[in-house]
Amino acid sequence: MAVYDLSRLSVLLVEDNNYIRGVFHEMLRHFGVGHVDVADNGAEAINILKTLGGTAGEPGLRSFDIVISDLIMAPINGLILLRWVRGSKESPNRFMPFIMISGAADTEYVAAARDLGVTEFLAKPFSAQSVYRHLLEVIDYPRPFIATQDYFGPDRRRREMEFEGDDRRVNREKDLTVVYSAERIVKPKQASDVWCFHLPNSLKERLGGLGSAEPGEAPTELLETAEEELQRAALDFTEWARNYLGQLAKLCQEASEGGAASRHKAFEQINLLAHELRGQGGTFGYPLITMFGRMLYEATGNGCPEDDNAIEVVKAHIDAMRAVIRDKVAGDGGEVGRALLKSLKLAIDKHRVVGNKPAQNGTPQSPEAVSETS
Repeated sequence: MAVYDLSRLSVLLVEDNNYIRGVFHEMLRHFGVGHVDVADNGAEAINILKTLGGTAGEPGLRSFDIVISDLIMAPINGLILLRWVRGSKESPNRFMPFIMISGAADTEYVAAARDLGVTEFLAKPFSAQSVYRHLLEVIDYPRPFIATQDYFGPDRRRREMEFEGDDRRVNREKDLTVVYSAERIVKPKQASDVWCFHLPNSLKERLGGLGSAEPGEAPTELLETAEEELQRAALDFTEWARNYLGQLAKLCQEASEGGAASRHKAFEQINLLAHELRGQGGTFGYPLITMFGRMLYEATGNGCPEDDNAIEVVKAHIDAMRAVIRDKVAGDGGEVGRALLKSLKLAIDKHRVVGNKPAQNGTPQSPEAVSETS
C-alpha cells in the first residue's frame, strides 16, 4: 500500500470555533500536511480562494488541493461556501475536493451537502483515524464529476448500479457525454443531457502514489501521535466546555428577563451553542457531553417552546453537563453516567408537564430515545 507525501498537500481549513480550528490544524500538521491556510467562516474562505487560490503552477499564487469546512457558521456557512466553489466563475477550481465536517450530521444536512457537490462528509465527533481516512478517500478514489442543468459535482453514486425498466436512472457510459478536460465547464443545454468529466488523478500523482495501484495507508505511528495530541487537547476541552456552559447560563438569564423578541434570540443562540457541544464532546473523551448537547440541540430547535418551563429544561441540561466536566465523567460514565442521565430525564419530565397536560410540541426526546440514536 502507498504512503503519500502529504508535505506536498495544501489545505484550506474553514472553522469558526477557535479551539476546534486549532486542534484540527495541529492534527493536519501531525499528518505532515505541507501547508494549511485557515479561515474563520465561509466569507473569509471565499476571499482567500479569490486571492490565493490560483491554478497550480501560476506564479505568485498557491493552489489549494482540498477544502475542509465546518457546516454551521455565520455569516456564510459551509453549504453556501460549497455552492460558491462548485458554481462561481470566480472559483479557482470547481473540481476541488471538498470535505464537510459537522456535528449536525442529520439526514437533511448530509443530503443538502451531497446535492451541492460535496466530496466527503465527516461527522463530529471525529478521530485522527477518521480524518486521515477521509483524506485517503479523496486521494485514492476521486469520483468523476457530473454536470447537468441542475447539478455540478462528484458522481453522487459511489457504486456502479444498473436500473432496469422505466425507473432506470441515466447512468451508463453510453448515456453520457464523456469529457476528459477541465478547461471548459458549460451547463448542458438540454435538460436530458448529462456530461461526465473523467479527469486524471493529478493529486495522487503529485503526492507520490501514481505508480502504485494499491490505495494509500495511514502509518500507525503517525496516527498514534495524532491521537495522543487529541488526548492532550482534551485537557483544554474542559475549560472550553465550561466557557460554553457559562454562556448558556447567561442566555438563560437573558431569556428569563427579556421580552418575546429577546427570548427568541436567546433560544437561537442556545441552539447554536448546543450544536457546538454535541459536536465536540466525543472527540475529546466526553461522549456524555455529545449526548446531552444533542438532546439540548433537539429541544431548542425551530418551533420549540420558549416559555419558562423550556428555560428550566435548558438549565437542567447545563447542570448535567457541568457535572460531567466537574467530575471528569469520561466514556459512558458507568453508574455515574446512568445516574446523570436519569436525573436529567426526571428534570425534563418535570417541566414537560404543566397542569398534568403534556407540554406543546417540540419538547425534547427522552434521554433513552436520544441514547439509542447517539
